[in-house]
Amino acid sequence: MSVDQNQKLRGYRRPFWNTQPEYLFAPYGSTLRRGITQAPIALPASLSEVTGPRPTLTLGASAADLTAGHKGEPLGERIIVSGRVIDENARPLRNSLVEVWQCNAAGRYQHKKDQHDAPLDPNFTGVGQVLTDDDGRYRFKTIRPGAYPWRNHYNAWRPAHIHFSLFGEGFAQRLITQMYFPGDPLLEVDPIFNCVPDAHARQRMVSRFDWENCASEYALAYRFDIVLRGRHESVWEN
Repeated sequence: MSVDQNQKLRGYRRPFWNTQPEYLFAPYGSTLRRGITQAPIALPASLSEVTGPRPTLTLGASAADLTAGHKGEPLGERIIVSGRVIDENARPLRNSLVEVWQCNAAGRYQHKKDQHDAPLDPNFTGVGQVLTDDDGRYRFKTIRPGAYPWRNHYNAWRPAHIHFSLFGEGFAQRLITQMYFPGDPLLEVDPIFNCVPDAHARQRMVSRFDWENCASEYALAYRFDIVLRGRHESVWEN
């Protein structure tokens, strides 16, 4: 077995204390029904988990442009979301599949279980895919999502957010997180955002306004870098 393979089989470093969501968080009601109540069993990674199979790629002509591929333009504020996927030493994660999904500008997902009383947009499905380049960079064009009610507590509204899914070299290396927008007043009252105890870790879920990547007279831009592990590790939903 090669040195690289031995390195892969040593396992995965545990996150720093207080930087990841709790399994049970009373203000977030769903965790009381589905959160684990016993300590998880650590299963060491084997070669099969870290070398494949790779996810099936379905990248289309407009996979990274959520505003394209329909009969017309979607409603809402156009935005560009970009960033880098890196490890704890700022080394890029190359050729990794990044997927996003989100609601439309009115705060509704194109999904049969979403019965929120808000209009659907026939020109916006809210899903996209892109592969990171050699520098670990990704870029999406989309619509800024709206807030929506979610019945967790009185007058509960989710802040505007975009879901991110990242794949490594196989299905067992999937990570999921959410990206929020700076200055959103709903963040301070959102249980999902606040279930991360560490304040600095919570802020790593908030994107930054990206002046340099704005498209003049067309779209604003936000930067959202993703760190796989280490002291500045991103917050994961897994």
